[in-house]
Amino acid sequence: MNPSYASYNDFKNQLLAAFKTNEERMNGESKTPFHQLRRAALNQFDLLGFPTIRHEEWKYSNVSGLFKEAFVLDSTPVLTAQDLVSLEIPNLDGNILYFVNGRYQPELSHIVSPADQVQITNFAEAVKNNPELISSHFANYADYQENAFTALNTALANDGVVVHVPDNVTVEQPIILRFITDSREQNVASQPRNLVVVGKNAEVMMAESFRTLGDRASFVNVVTEIALAREARMQYYKVQDESQKAYHIGTTQVYQADNSHFYSATVTLNGNFIRNNLNIVLNGQYAEAFMYGLYMPNGRQHIDNHTLVDHAMPNSYSSELYKGILDDNSTGVFNGKIFVRPDAQKTNAYQSCKNVVLSSGASMNTKPQLEIFADDVKCSHGTTTGQLNDEALFYMRSRGIPKDEARSLLLYAFSQDVLSQIKIQPIREYLERVVTEKLGQ
Repeated sequence: MNPSYASYNDFKNQLLAAFKTNEERMNGESKTPFHQLRRAALNQFDLLGFPTIRHEEWKYSNVSGLFKEAFVLDSTPVLTAQDLVSLEIPNLDGNILYFVNGRYQPELSHIVSPADQVQITNFAEAVKNNPELISSHFANYADYQENAFTALNTALANDGVVVHVPDNVTVEQPIILRFITDSREQNVASQPRNLVVVGKNAEVMMAESFRTLGDRASFVNVVTEIALAREARMQYYKVQDESQKAYHIGTTQVYQADNSHFYSATVTLNGNFIRNNLNIVLNGQYAEAFMYGLYMPNGRQHIDNHTLVDHAMPNSYSSELYKGILDDNSTGVFNGKIFVRPDAQKTNAYQSCKNVVLSSGASMNTKPQLEIFADDVKCSHGTTTGQLNDEALFYMRSRGIPKDEARSLLLYAFSQDVLSQIKIQPIREYLERVVTEKLGQ
């Protein structure tokens, strides 16, 4: 039997104690401004506590399952390339960095882009060797004052990646972050932290993937902060294909300056409890943000996508499309917010969420929101939840296509609106294959 906590407070106290233990090992480093910020975040986590369904932002997502498992916080297994064979993506090239239980694995990773094109370091090294960059950006975008999980990550983050793209540079090779949780021997928790700073008129493509080895419980609490300077461009992809006992809380916080362009796709295929927060602040004129999402829960999986687009300046544009395919007794949540500030005239913002529910036991909760404080804008939002189109299914069966195959073809076509947006070809082909296999089950 797996170990478990006696109560909610046991888990919280373990996390607080872990911080104090690490602090005692730091000697003089505990007095640095960086560590003082982390201590402030820990105090805020202690004050906030874990959210409950009484919190409006968590009313459809109950995190109490976390407290039914006990996690090891500092597990550092040694993996070999052979251990990762089953997780490989064919023909994937670029800057590929592996993190196992939140820790960077240099012997498994390879960085191919030259240093004058992009600076890629693990978070622990960047704190020591590039404190100016860290102090200028760390925790400046992801708000730990109101979000307990962001506060927890800010306090306890053990590793991750720091990417700095200089002005006027196009990074030719994608940056692939592969987060592997090894839960073969024990329940594991990790707190990865990523920071991406893209300079003026620079361009980069990045993907995060989350996989699991083993069938014990896991808890990944990841925060990625992204800052785009004027005319910067970024493509960002997040792929989750974790185990049936995986708890995943992910927050991606994006800050955009004038004329910047952010393009994202989030694909969630498996996991016990998944919460994706994607927050974008368009703090520049003529900034653009595109957001795509696909989620496919089955069994008793729970997948929650929360998005927020904050139009803070005039003449900005955002477009959002999320799609869900729900089966068995799974649940889905989509909460999409669009803010248009008083100064953000000439804003164009569009949001759409479409879902197909395949069984009577599956359920979908949607909550699109618009808060507009400017009068010269174009904004729309909409959500639909229903079953497969009976007419299309009948038409395909009348042409001799078996029912199960016709159903899979329709659902695959439904998913293509999102999958086709992924521009890293090996990742897109891999996802198309996995989605096809999952639809055929």
